[in-house]
Amino acid sequence: MNAATTMLGQPKSVLDTPALLVDLDLLEANIARIAATCRHHGVGWRPHMKGHKTVEIARMELAAGAIGITCAKLGEAEVMAAAGIPNILIANQIVGPLKIGRLAALPADPIVAVDSLENAADLAAAGVARGRPLQVVVEVDTGMKRAGVAPGAAAVALVKAIGERPGLRFRGLIGWEAHTVTLADPGEKQQAVAGAVGLLTATAAACREAGCAVEIVSCGGTGSFPYCAMQPGVTEVQVGGAIFSDMHYRDHYHTDFPFALTLLATVTSRPTGTRIVLDAGKKAMSGDAALPRPLDLPALRQLRLSAEHATIELEAPSERPRVGDRVEFVVGYSDTTVHLHEDIVATRNGRIESVWPIAARGRLK
Repeated sequence: MNAATTMLGQPKSVLDTPALLVDLDLLEANIARIAATCRHHGVGWRPHMKGHKTVEIARMELAAGAIGITCAKLGEAEVMAAAGIPNILIANQIVGPLKIGRLAALPADPIVAVDSLENAADLAAAGVARGRPLQVVVEVDTGMKRAGVAPGAAAVALVKAIGERPGLRFRGLIGWEAHTVTLADPGEKQQAVAGAVGLLTATAAACREAGCAVEIVSCGGTGSFPYCAMQPGVTEVQVGGAIFSDMHYRDHYHTDFPFALTLLATVTSRPTGTRIVLDAGKKAMSGDAALPRPLDLPALRQLRLSAEHATIELEAPSERPRVGDRVEFVVGYSDTTVHLHEDIVATRNGRIESVWPIAARGRLK
């Protein structure tokens, strides 16, 4: 049993540190806001779980109205399927005999992305061998310039080829308009998202004109929300990170969701009146996309992270915080912070209500 589970009902200050915390009131409000927005626009919500990696949070999202979940990795899908989570989309390509064999063995029968004939052929062979087709969606590059087949004719050709494979069941199209997310002006972002998603929905229309049934048109993330949900022809969005929010989403993607995820650390040294040293560094909270932000401190001049420490320099000398005091940080980027921890401590009104194992932690394959 995790030591934190013996502290249920106690204030979060009793936790050993570093400790990853989520405020349940804020988490629930963020989940409810996304679900309500999706309902308003008549689209499904299939939240990405690559950030939270936690069965309990996936269940909260489903209870709020999510139609399923999105995974980045096959290993994540295995964890979620074993927990009974339904309707799983793996929004990346599953390549090679080892992974395809695992995919075919999954009882949950997830949907997987493809963007090449070679991968489709291998998946089809696995579907034939198991006696049940594998479900696939074709990934379309709507401007991100990562994976995905070109929109229009190239995508239609791949879809038609998939339709001729007895080991596959074609479900639809996915895309990710990531190149739009850093736009600060709301009008400019809305226009850019509409343009990118328009490539996806136009491709879906072209597939239908070619005689191919398209059930799923999936896109969207926190940085393009809510504009992704507004686009005609979209059936579902994959907004995930907004349930936590963080400094990266707030400062770089210009989102306004409250910060639900924090990191609790302890002051271990005060060498000078302006310097604060804490027991949480890069191994507890990432600074790759954005630096974490300490709460309830005087004005900062600098924050730097080393492997095991955070070092803060204040603008002016201060007696507080003292050695042994606690400091809470808004995480820099939830995706690259959560996976550093074994569990998330769920709090309400400052007291420990639950401890959730990060069940898909380390499931990178």
